Amino acid sequence: MNRRDFSIALGALPLLSWVISAASAAGPAEAPKPKIGMLIYPGMILQDLVGPQTVFSILQADIRLVWKDRKPVMTDVGIALTANDTFDTCPPELDVLFVPGGLGGSIACMKDAEVTGFLASRGARARYVTSVCTGSLVLAAAGLLRGYQATSHWYVRDLLPLMGATLGAERVVEDRNRFTAGGVTSGIDFGLTLAARLSNDDTARRIQLLIEYDPKPPFAAGSPEGAGPALTQEILQRRAPLIASVRKEAEIAKERLGI
Repeated sequence: MNRRDFSIALGALPLLSWVISAASAAGPAEAPKPKIGMLIYPGMILQDLVGPQTVFSILQADIRLVWKDRKPVMTDVGIALTANDTFDTCPPELDVLFVPGGLGGSIACMKDAEVTGFLASRGARARYVTSVCTGSLVLAAAGLLRGYQATSHWYVRDLLPLMGATLGAERVVEDRNRFTAGGVTSGIDFGLTLAARLSNDDTARRIQLLIEYDPKPPFAAGSPEGAGPALTQEILQRRAPLIASVRKEAEIAKERLGI
């Protein structure tokens, strides 16, 4: 951690203390910190991770960034992350298993037996199995969404049923202990939703106020319905090669899973 990061961390401590103290004052003794394993991988979308990670950090969760090794992992915006746990050292029992998105990186993870094997192992025992954006495709390829309702980024969510999931179109889809969210910005919605399950609604509300999550986008173009067919088709055409690639991997996963 560099000096700037250390200063930011120190500056955040009073805010963190206020949130947790307020929550504790309203209820019984503080429960053990939730143990959260957050997969990182090359080509992932940083925002998919840091949105919910911010919420979980304020909740004072025990957050483990997990990858195959501890070499820097480059994200979509050119900022590298380093895992503090590997597949071998990640605790076998997690409260939350989380996978972010990033279509190119997600495709690579879907075809990587080491990644899907790790997710299948931890997901079988995790209290919650979760994702943002195309992370749900990776969960599905690992067999973790079979029989569950789930969602993903709008331009690939129709692939989930190929791998045994039931399609949901809400911004955050909750089905028993599976929580999946749509593209990128839905990560904060997901984080707050799960924070309420891990603690309580009042704590989640305090976190929402603390991070001033009160979105008022300048345009009504955040969904295909709002953006309209012309803009939607433009996005689909630009992403067509990657969408074709991920469809192929979904078909391969379908066959591998015996669906």
